[in-house]
Amino acid sequence: MADNKNNDDVINDILKQLDNAKNNSEAESEKQAEEPAETADRPIEETAEAISEPVRSAPSHEAPQRKVISHAADNESAEPVRSSAEFRRPVQHQQEDDPPVLTRGAAAQMHNNPHHKKKKKKRSRLPGVLILTVFIFAVSICLSLVIIAFGRDMFGIGKSDTSKLIIVPEGASTEDISQLLYEEGIISSPKCFQFFSRFRKTPDQYIAGEHFVSPSMAYETIINKLTNVEEEEKKEEVTITFVEGKTIYDAAQLLEENGVCSADDFIFNFNAGGFGYRFEEYLPKEPNALRFADARMEGYLFPDTYTFTKDMNPEQVCQKIYFNFNQKMTDERLERIKSLNYSMDQIIIMASIVQMEAPNRADMNHVAGVFWNRLEHPEGETVGKLQSDPTSNYAKFVIKPHLEVPNTEMLNAYDTYIGQGLPPGAICSPGLEAIDAVLEKMPTEDYYFVANIYTGDTVFAKTYDEHLQNDAKVKANEAAWEEQEAARIAAEEAAAAAAAEENYE
Repeated sequence: MADNKNNDDVINDILKQLDNAKNNSEAESEKQAEEPAETADRPIEETAEAISEPVRSAPSHEAPQRKVISHAADNESAEPVRSSAEFRRPVQHQQEDDPPVLTRGAAAQMHNNPHHKKKKKKRSRLPGVLILTVFIFAVSICLSLVIIAFGRDMFGIGKSDTSKLIIVPEGASTEDISQLLYEEGIISSPKCFQFFSRFRKTPDQYIAGEHFVSPSMAYETIINKLTNVEEEEKKEEVTITFVEGKTIYDAAQLLEENGVCSADDFIFNFNAGGFGYRFEEYLPKEPNALRFADARMEGYLFPDTYTFTKDMNPEQVCQKIYFNFNQKMTDERLERIKSLNYSMDQIIIMASIVQMEAPNRADMNHVAGVFWNRLEHPEGETVGKLQSDPTSNYAKFVIKPHLEVPNTEMLNAYDTYIGQGLPPGAICSPGLEAIDAVLEKMPTEDYYFVANIYTGDTVFAKTYDEHLQNDAKVKANEAAWEEQEAARIAAEEAAAAAAAEENYE
C-alpha cells in the first residue's frame, strides 16, 4: 500500500512538471519556435531517464525496490528519494530566461503538430485571402450591373414608349447618330450603340430628315427605322401653314379639315405636353388657377409651315410643333428672358398681345415698350392695366363659348380693361418678331397708342389727352377712308351696271 502511494507521489510530481512546462511553453511559444531543439534535448533525456527508473522499479514482487522507496529515516535507504529530488531540482532552480523543461514526447508533439503549423499559416494569409475574395466579389457585381444596364438599354427594357422626333442631318455617321440619340434621351450609351452597330452585317446608311423613335425601341429597331423608308412616309403628305395671330382652336380646325387628325385629339395632346423638350422646363409648375385649361398651351404653337401626313398620330403632330418652338427658344433668348426677371410664359403672353396690336416689327417694338411702361409703372395713368382690345375679344369670343360653366372671374382676368397686369394666358400664337420685340424692351415715355385699322399706321402718345386727340384723328381718317371706299365701290357698281345695260342693248 505504501509502495503504491510512493509511486503516486512520483507520478503526481511528474504531471505537475509537465503542466508547468506546458504553461511556460504557451507563454513563450515564439522564443521556443526559434531556438534549436538541441537546447532542450539534454534535460528532456535526463528527465525521461529519471522518470523511467522509478516507474520500472514499481512492480510489487521485487522486495528490495520497495525498501528503496520507503520512508526510512537513514540517509542510505533514502538514496532513491534523493534521485527523485534531483530530478525535480532543474525545475525548482530554473531561471526566467531558461527554456521550459519538457518531455521529449511533448516537445516533439508541439513542434511536429501539423495543426500548429497550419494555424500559423492561416494567421498570415487570411487577411490577403479575404481582401482578394471581397475584391473579386465587388468586381463581379459591378460587371454584372454594367452588363444588365447595357442589356436593358440595348433592348429598350423598362423605358418610355413615347415617340420622340429627331432630325437626322445629311451624311450623318453612326457616331453622329449615337450622340444625337443620347442627347434626345433615346439611348443611354453612345459607345454601346456604336459597338452594336459594328457587328451588323449590313452597312448603316442613315436617311436624312424627320424620324420618330422611342426609348423603348431596341437598337436594331432604331437602326432599321433610321435606315429604311418608313411606312408613314409612304402616306399622303399634307402641308399646312399656321399664320401669326391664330389660336389653338384655329390650328386644330385646320388640321381636321386637311385629314391630319381630329381637332379634339390635337387640342388634348397639345395641352398635355410632356414631350421632354427643353422649353417645357421653363413652364410654370403650377399654372394660374384662372388660366383657361382647354387652351393651357395657347401661345406655344409656333407659326410656320409644317408637313404632316394623312391620319397622323396626334402626339407626333404635336411633337413636330413642339420641336419647332424648342428650336426657336435659343440660348440667347432664354438668357435674355432671365435677365428681364420675367418667366418665359409671361414673355409669350405679352408677345401674343403685341402680335395682335401691331402690324410690323417697328411698331411691335414701340407697342411692346408701351406695355412694359404700363406693366412696370402701376402708379401711372393706366394704373397697371394694359387695356388691349384683343384680350377682351379673346375672353368673349374664344373662352366664353368653350366654358361649360360660366366663369366671370376668369373672363375678367383675361380682359385687360378690367384686370391689372398680364392675363393668365396667351391669346394667340405670336411669331418670332413679336417675341423679339418684347425681349428688346424698347425704352419709351409713351403710355398710349392707337392704330388705323385700314392703313396700319400706329400713333403713340405720352398722356391720355394726347391719346384722345390722336384717337379722334385716326377715327376721322378711318371715316374718310370708309367714305372713299364706299364711293369707289359705288362707282364700280355703277360702271358695271352701265356696261351690262350697253351689252343688253
